[in-house]
Amino acid sequence: MQLEKLTSCWLFKGMDKAELGRLAGLFRELNMEEGSTVFIEQMSGESLYLILEGTVKISRMFAEGDEKTLIVLGPEDVFGEMAVIDGAPRSATARVAETAKLLALKKNDFDQLCEADPRLGMKLMRNIVRLFSQRVRENNDEYRQMLIWSMGRKSAKT
Repeated sequence: MQLEKLTSCWLFKGMDKAELGRLAGLFRELNMEEGSTVFIEQMSGESLYLILEGTVKISRMFAEGDEKTLIVLGPEDVFGEMAVIDGAPRSATARVAETAKLLALKKNDFDQLCEADPRLGMKLMRNIVRLFSQRVRENNDEYRQMLIWSMGRKSAKT
């Protein structure tokens, strides 16, 4: 597997060819058809995924039978990253929206990388944490905007 062509992907930011070559052996390629499920909410987390081709829909159940799409991801997007950090149950469901080619990195392989090559493991961890931090900030901004909108509607009613 050649990761060198993915140097623009944030997951591999700051990595040289040798490091990308080392990581290539840890990822496995998955081909998934439209409509197939990558993982479901509350399922135990074991891998992060990088989209090479296609799209993946991330959704959550808000009430019985009421599933809401949170985001649709495309090439070079990563999802399921919390699984390699904490292995906790999935917080959302991931389904293939358009036939996809994914790269998967299992938590066990990530842990072994961190033991065998702490410097490379730290680079990868730092990039994963950057993504997670960015998503938290974006969600905080969206939540703030929702509260402002809600407060404006309440004051308009009074």
